[in-house]
Amino acid sequence: MPTTAQNAQSAPTAAGGSPPPTSAVARPALTVVLACLGVFASYVPIGGVAVSLPTIQRGLDASTSDLQWISDIFILPMAALILTFGLIGDLYGRKKAFLAGLVLLAVGSATNLTAHSVAQVWVGQALSGAGGAALLTSSLALISHAYPDFRARAKAISAWAAALGLGMSLGPLLSGAILEHASWRWIFAPTVLVCLIGAAVAAVLLEDSRSPHGRAIDVPGQIAAIIAITGLIYGVIEGGTSGWTGAPVLAAFALAVLGLVAFVVVERRSATPMLSLELFSSRAFTGAGVVTMLTMFGLVGIVFSLSLFFGNVQHLSALEIAYRFLLINGLTVVIGPIVGRLMGRIPSGALLTGGLTLTGIGMLTLNTLDPNTGFAALILPLTVIGVGFAFVMTPITSIAVGSVPHHLAGMASAGNNTLRQLGGALGPAILGAVLTNRIVAALPNHLADSGLSVADREHVASAVSGEGLSAAGRLGLAPEPTGRALGALGDSFADAMHVCMTIAGVGMFVAAAVTVLMIGVRRPKRPGAAEPVSVEVARPVTSARA
Repeated sequence: MPTTAQNAQSAPTAAGGSPPPTSAVARPALTVVLACLGVFASYVPIGGVAVSLPTIQRGLDASTSDLQWISDIFILPMAALILTFGLIGDLYGRKKAFLAGLVLLAVGSATNLTAHSVAQVWVGQALSGAGGAALLTSSLALISHAYPDFRARAKAISAWAAALGLGMSLGPLLSGAILEHASWRWIFAPTVLVCLIGAAVAAVLLEDSRSPHGRAIDVPGQIAAIIAITGLIYGVIEGGTSGWTGAPVLAAFALAVLGLVAFVVVERRSATPMLSLELFSSRAFTGAGVVTMLTMFGLVGIVFSLSLFFGNVQHLSALEIAYRFLLINGLTVVIGPIVGRLMGRIPSGALLTGGLTLTGIGMLTLNTLDPNTGFAALILPLTVIGVGFAFVMTPITSIAVGSVPHHLAGMASAGNNTLRQLGGALGPAILGAVLTNRIVAALPNHLADSGLSVADREHVASAVSGEGLSAAGRLGLAPEPTGRALGALGDSFADAMHVCMTIAGVGMFVAAAVTVLMIGVRRPKRPGAAEPVSVEVARPVTSARA
């Protein structure tokens, strides 16, 4: 019997023992192009909003907690609704789910385009996140259907991963260029345009697919998942802002635990689960989920933290911030296809372990960051993170989809993507909370070294403790004391960033260890020697994404 590491590398065989067909649709290349367009549209807002946070903060007088919610309220629906949209695609057609995703993403972006309050941005981000969930599930399910063969599917997934990276890369550049000439609201216009074009083409040319197998919408499971995920994220964000022992925070964590328990009970008893827990009997699938969550936690968390540091401490424009993040996201686009080709020669687990190790090293190297760190000093650590992340994206997606039988690829990709988005939501939530707490803790010492009077030190510390980073713009001091106070605040911010980088970097090393232990780094068997993965799932099953 082959190991799970080998199974993750090998093409699952069809029911009669024969290899699956090369393509299950008449125009597989067009399917990949549209799937790439969908994931590109989903990730343009993530990168674009990340570099625009300081500008949005000034424009709406938003607090750090408000900014955390602007980031997380996009990702939350992605995590909570991915399984449901995957199921909807299986039941009613992945083309319909894909089109619904484009429409929701366009409506959400249009809502942000006209926003005049933080609350309206939250609504727009939530709608966009729901659209992203539909697009991410349907895009990979469409690819998996179009390319049942493992090797052909790996190449298609590498293109999909490159499109994701392209969205993350161009999003900041587009937003930065727009902010040079227009209001922050216009950063959402490109997403509206891309969605409208994609919907027009897909409505006419995209081939539909479905895999109902007698399934039904799992309403209790969906409700339990939403309660668990929302309770967890709310508790982390509000705990970092208002304290961990407050009644709302404790209630949120209690709801998260109850929601998780209810989800497990419901899914175990359901005849048609949206996520069969038996999938986790595959060590490779479980390991891929843990690694995905840790990776996105670290990456999205440091992008959130660095964006605030660059904007509020170094006072860089959105375009200047975008150039720095291009070293991370742009390399995914360039190196992703190369990694896809390497997967046919090198075990995915080995590529993944190397990528995670590089990413961790790059994050820890950022512990040298200070308010005066220039672009040249950032090139090496950000490049190392970018190269490492490029070696993570494609292998982890293929491992998750390839570690279960072909007919379960949709459900496996949906489950893995739920963990991906959950990690992405926890990144800003946890590291944002760490950032705020560490700034407040470090500020008194730096204020003491600044030469400010005792009264001014107490005033600044009280303002930052009560209002967070937004207090920096209205300290109410004379120009000379204000400069000293901002210098102390910048040094405190740098101290807090070092803690965040350490947490994220250690997380990458933990993910590398999980890869070695649960996925493995051994070479796959020779083509044709693999057996289907032994994962028994209560029938019927399926759903989508990576």
